[in-house]
Amino acid sequence: MKRKTRLLLALLLCFCIIRGGITAAEAAQTPLTSLTFDADYYYNTYPDLQAALGSDYNTLYRHYLKYGLAEGRSGSAEFNCLVYRNNYADLQAAFGNDYRAYCVHYENYGKAEGRNAAGDGRGLTAPVSAAAPASGLLGSFTTSYNPNISRAVNVSIAASRINGVTVQPGQSFSFNQTILPRTSSNGYVTANMIVNKKYVPGIGGGICQVSSTLYAAMLNAGLPATERHPHSLKMDYIPEGMDATISGNTLDLKFTNIFAEPIQIQASADQGTLTVSIYKQ
Repeated sequence: MKRKTRLLLALLLCFCIIRGGITAAEAAQTPLTSLTFDADYYYNTYPDLQAALGSDYNTLYRHYLKYGLAEGRSGSAEFNCLVYRNNYADLQAAFGNDYRAYCVHYENYGKAEGRNAAGDGRGLTAPVSAAAPASGLLGSFTTSYNPNISRAVNVSIAASRINGVTVQPGQSFSFNQTILPRTSSNGYVTANMIVNKKYVPGIGGGICQVSSTLYAAMLNAGLPATERHPHSLKMDYIPEGMDATISGNTLDLKFTNIFAEPIQIQASADQGTLTVSIYKQ
């Protein structure tokens, strides 16, 4: 009897999510099962987490919900959220960027329906045509900055250099290479940047707002990063977990076009508003 009751509640929960009857926060109250999150698998698959988080279940679980899903990390041997999203246009239409809802759907419907969610969301190279929605816009994000300080110059320059860049199917993109070295000869000026968890003046300070806004647009587009690094401090211009730091030639933001069509980056920085969008062509 209890088993039937739990099954009915699970079906009702999934139905409500699809119909938009509950919020993502309400859905998050139901813990994920081992179908979408296996702590041992998560720990053993990602050595960087072993060093940073250890093997505590709750710590790994929180990381998965807060960062791992959107970063394209697999929660179990059979489930990767970005793969699941990219494979099924109907789920994209129903859930958008509510990554948590994809987990709930797979647990309650997707697996039984024979849907595929296995793979590496950070390393996809094969075109996934179902990932592209009907409209040309795949994903976009906007952040704000102070247009009256020196870092605004660097934001504008970096945005202009990624604007109009087209990435072919299977081709890789490097933010670091695209915006050119941060030197005065390339137009960059001195502004505050983070070094060893402190703000210090340096040429090119502010470019990370552009890389972070691009990364947020990538998340909205279902486009996994093949390289991305968080800042050592919390950024006030973007939600936690959506930032992407750039440092010299060491830390970069990279992705591979997983779609069947070419994609184009469009970026504009005007009067304190930075918008980065990704379109299919």
